[in-house]
Amino acid sequence: MASATFDPNDQPGLAASVKILIAGGFGVGKTTTVAAVSEITPLRTEEVVTELSRGTDDLSGVESKMTTTVAMDFGRITISPDLVLYIFGTPGQDRFWFMWDELVLGALGAVVLADPRRLESSFAAVDFFERRELPFVVGVNCFDGAPRYTPEEVRYALDLADHVPVTLCDVRHRESAKAVLVTLMEYLVERTARHIGSGHPREIDQAARPR
Repeated sequence: MASATFDPNDQPGLAASVKILIAGGFGVGKTTTVAAVSEITPLRTEEVVTELSRGTDDLSGVESKMTTTVAMDFGRITISPDLVLYIFGTPGQDRFWFMWDELVLGALGAVVLADPRRLESSFAAVDFFERRELPFVVGVNCFDGAPRYTPEEVRYALDLADHVPVTLCDVRHRESAKAVLVTLMEYLVERTARHIGSGHPREIDQAARPR
């Protein structure tokens, strides 16, 4: 029997698919983001926060949270007729971080959600993506009653490079959450164009390859 390699570029009318991650600390709004933007019923792996978890995990600032993601959230959104995003939300608790190494495989970029009530919870995610040289943007999820910071204040607090986009959002609302994803895609396109201009063929190939 003859076999063939499937190449999306050879199929007219098929959109390019891109894998991205929604990451951040416990309770920053990752599951809410995926649910807000997904055009399919999102896959969730949530479990109830038990008393054992309360003795193990840092629930500072989110003491009222009743559930936690133990593996991932998954959703899909069509950005344009030519582009479909497959969205993977990471678990936020330290003991489930081994999943991040699996989820990051094949990802083109990431959104790091930041909680303005506890910005320090974003450091680990920022460090994770910086070490792996995966492009990311920061979305500051503006919780009700939370302190209000400007993007530049958040950039300074998280010690972000000047080129990393920082945007304010309310991920309970689809258009606001979607705007963060659009910011990420614009950043990836701009970053790819910059590498083309400076001549980094390996990175260009990775950024352009459909997932």
